[in-house]
Parts: sequence; structure tokens; C-alpha cells
Amino acid sequence: MSIFKTTNQEVNPRGIQKKHIFNFNVDLEVLNWLPMSIKCLSTAFLILGLAGCSQHKEKTLTQISLTNPEDIALNDKAVAIALEKLEYTASKNYPLLTLDQDTIASQLSDLDADGTADHLFFVLDFEPKEAKKIQLEWVAEAPQYDIKTSIRFGKRKAKDQPVQPALEETLSAQDMPKALGFQKYQTDGPTWENDKVAFRHYLDGRNAKDVYGKKTAAISPENVGLDSAGAVVDNYHTMEAWGRDVFPVGNSAGLGGFGIIAKDSIRRLGILVTDTLSNVEQTHFKIVEEGAVKSTMHIDYTNWNTAGNTYQAEETTSIWPGMYAYQNTVSVTGLQQGDTLAIGLSNINNKNGVEELKSEKWVALIQHDSLTYDRKWVMGSALILPAAAYQNYSEAPSTGNFTQSYLAELNVGNDTPVTYYGVSGWELSQEPKFKDAAYFKSYVEQLANQLYTEIDIQIEN
Repeated sequence: MSIFKTTNQEVNPRGIQKKHIFNFNVDLEVLNWLPMSIKCLSTAFLILGLAGCSQHKEKTLTQISLTNPEDIALNDKAVAIALEKLEYTASKNYPLLTLDQDTIASQLSDLDADGTADHLFFVLDFEPKEAKKIQLEWVAEAPQYDIKTSIRFGKRKAKDQPVQPALEETLSAQDMPKALGFQKYQTDGPTWENDKVAFRHYLDGRNAKDVYGKKTAAISPENVGLDSAGAVVDNYHTMEAWGRDVFPVGNSAGLGGFGIIAKDSIRRLGILVTDTLSNVEQTHFKIVEEGAVKSTMHIDYTNWNTAGNTYQAEETTSIWPGMYAYQNTVSVTGLQQGDTLAIGLSNINNKNGVEELKSEKWVALIQHDSLTYDRKWVMGSALILPAAAYQNYSEAPSTGNFTQSYLAELNVGNDTPVTYYGVSGWELSQEPKFKDAAYFKSYVEQLANQLYTEIDIQIEN
């Protein structure tokens, strides 16, 4: 099994951060008792030692200059630096980033999901036009940070077996709950979260994306979706201290699931919960990385057969701290002329319609209403999409296997990745102002501008 797991995620349960500080304390009173020759020699060695340490530290430190080029503040701005620019080798162990002697949580990250670390990843705040200079040192011991992202996945082979944690899964078109007679997966598939919000993917053939509203910054309990015996149970639709599932999905693709519009018909990736056979021949899921500041999973869909066409598709889903959102990158091969990639936004319980917000770099589709179960709470949801690929939006048909959705239509080429974001703001989250429609719209706009701002990076090795 080839899987890259970030190494500096090794944090104790309380998330106590370990600082790497070297202190040189000299007892001058003791030194004064030494004979003059020894004292001079000792002082000389001490000075040489400190000078040598300083010179060594200067040689091992890399200076990284970061500049926000825009007149906007960037909170929890994700920064990824290619390891090849840092002259990284596997023997260099763990990164330690500091800014004005304060440690910055970071990790080695696998952006292309090939099982090998390729970037240094961290998040940082910037004032408008602000420049920062940080220091990178490679250390032998993994620094410990507060855990702010997670991916959870559990599965069982039979109905009478308990669920076990897993890093990957391969399922065939026949491995559907309706055909098996039981649900294989904890919470119907993997969940991923940060300190603000949580999501889940229906790996059981439906391939929709759901939202968990979080009331606290802590990572949700490991036993969500399980009973005391380790059996799959729906216990996440009731309110707990951490939060609950708040977003009805129905026959939509949820917040950010996708399909293809071909010959004026919408073609779903996967099936409905009532179906016994998937239209995807084989689905392979793996957790790519799970770290303090970034978690990533990848799904390959082999031979997606729909309406006479066969597609190959894949998606890479990531999350990092500070945002009420996740990132998704999708690519599809087998597209025919006129085929359009459709990104879904469930509009169940939405009576206020959708607003289209545009800039030169991005487009956002925003809805805000009592979007939760039984219209009990107010919630905003949105898609942030690249303007270069965006064509328009439409509403899914009222019948078929992909309904109850607005559809963002993107013009993409064969095997050309496109990245977009799913956003969710619940009134009982840590930001109660999400109850206000204008505030949620402002948040989506600010987040989009932040996500599409490129930090200027200069490296002095």
C-alpha cells in the first residue's frame, strides 16, 4: 500500500506544542573560582562554541520572505512551497518554521496525491500589503502542534463485524448497501474536518457530499456513526456537544458533488441509495495525508458508465484550518464535445433562490435560508469556482437521479484538473453572524478573494 502520512502530526491528545529553544547559561561566579589559565581557556572555548553554534545555525536556516500583494487582510492564508525550491532531501527530517521566535505549525504535504511529500504547507495571517520573513530549520524530532484537521474512515466486511479504522478502500459496482443488505462504512463514508466545520462523502455509491455543523473547534469524537459495539448507527442526526449533521442531501449531490451534463441530460456520478448496482465499475479511496494543518483524501472512479459514454474521473479533497470550507480538485477523461462538468449545490429547503457573485478570478453561487433539516436553523452554503472555467448555472430537473440542486456548469478539457470550494456557515457554529444573509455573503466574498490571492514567495537558501 502506497500512502504518504505526514510525520509532524505526531501530537499528544492534548495538542501540547513543543518548542525548540537552545539556552546557553553561564555561571560567572563559578567561573571566577577557576585558575586564570583555565578560566581564559574555558572562556575561549565558550566563545568559540557559541560562535560555532551561531555559524552552524546560520548555515542550516533558510530565510523565506512572504508578501501579501493585495490591499486586503488574509486570515489563515494557505501557503505551499515546493520542496525542490527548499533543497529538500528525505534525510532532512522535519520542518520547523519560526516567525519572531514564535513557532508556525507546518507539515510536509503531498499536493499531487502520489504518495510522496512535495510541498511545505502552513497557514499564516497577513495584513494588507504585509511582508513577513520566516525561518525554516530542519530538525531531527517532529515538532508537535494542536491538531486542527482530520479525516476519519471506518469499514466492516460483514454486518456482524465491528467497524475498523482504515486508510483506503476499493469497492466494486456490486458493493452497494441495497445489494449487501447492510452499510459497510462508518458515517456512509469518510468524514473530513477542520476547526470550523466538517463534511462527509457518501462512498457507498451515491458520491454526494454532506455537511456537519460544528459548535466547537475540537475535532469531533472518533465514535460518531458507531454504537458501543462498533456497529454502524445513525447517531449524528441528533444534537451533541460537538454538533450534528445539519444538511439534507436527498437525491442531490450535496455540497460539491459532481456529474456531467451531456446532450441536455444530467448524468450522476454514481447511484441513489435505493439502487443495487453502481454505474461506476470500481471506486478506490485513500487517505493521502492527515496532519495538524492539512488533511487530504483521493478518490479514483474507474469506468463510470452512463448513457452510453464511459468516463474516468478522480477527485482530491483537502481541508486546512480557519475556513468554513473545503477544497476539491476534479478531473475527468472521456468527455465528448459539448459535455459540461456540473458541480452540485443542494437546494433542499431553499426558498430564497441563489445569488451569482462574480469577479475576474472567481464566481460564487450563494444561497442562504433555513437550509437545515425541517428548516430548524439558518445556514448559508456556497460554491466558489474559477471564473476561467465557469459558464453559467442551472437548476437540476425535478425527476431523475440527480435532482434538488443548483448546478454550476464548467467548461473543462479532458483530464484537465479544476479546483473549486464548498462553503458552509451554520448559525450555531462558532460564527453566529452566519444567521445574517448579508454577513454570509460578505464572508464568501472575503474567502474567495483570500483563496485566489497568490502570496509572493522569495527563498534564501
